Amino acid sequence: MADLVYPPVIGALKLFWKYLGLQFTFAGEENIPRKEGAILAINHIGYLDFALAGTAALPANRFVRFMAKKEIFENKLAGPLMRGMHHISVDRSNGSGSFVAALRALRSGEIIGIFPEGTISTSFEIKALKSGAVRLAIGAGVPVIPTIVWGSQRIWTKGVKKNLLRKKTPIFVTFGQPIYFTRDTDVERAESDLRTTMIAMLHTVQEKYPDSPVGARWAPVRLGGTAPAPLNL
Repeated sequence: MADLVYPPVIGALKLFWKYLGLQFTFAGEENIPRKEGAILAINHIGYLDFALAGTAALPANRFVRFMAKKEIFENKLAGPLMRGMHHISVDRSNGSGSFVAALRALRSGEIIGIFPEGTISTSFEIKALKSGAVRLAIGAGVPVIPTIVWGSQRIWTKGVKKNLLRKKTPIFVTFGQPIYFTRDTDVERAESDLRTTMIAMLHTVQEKYPDSPVGARWAPVRLGGTAPAPLNL
């Protein structure tokens, strides 16, 4: 499909990242297929996660098509951009249309970005996952690539005033090894295994993160931070 909108948006994002002074550490880019379809199952800790994960995928020469709630597409400013970049609108009251659209995109070789937690985790831990990513992967015959973003919650997240000051914030994005499923896959078991993998990846990234989490609002209680404690994991 023609991509007339995505390149200029990327250019604008790169200028925004430069303005913020973000310090990127990307890993696992070799796990992203160069031509075939795949699903990025991404943890969700901040409002910029989609843009950061998409930026991290650029070295693989791939544009990520994100599944996002329909309200964004209804926005007068964001809507035309979302449609121009061929992202997929999700109606949470009736998701069958978006599921079919995502299947079609995956089968045509697109990379689809999904936040399987469904919403931002205010504890910054991995919440329970919904089964959409696994079901899509099985239906389209493509792998799921567990993806971890860390550091974005320090810029803009739910319940905290956004901080767009230039602070040289470290941002980590890691793509894990592809996970393949078959038609005989137990979806609930696969969902549990995917969450376990994402948790392990998150802990590894947190261990490598250069700034101390102790007493920090952007860090989970488990690491000595002051983020809200997780409710249901």
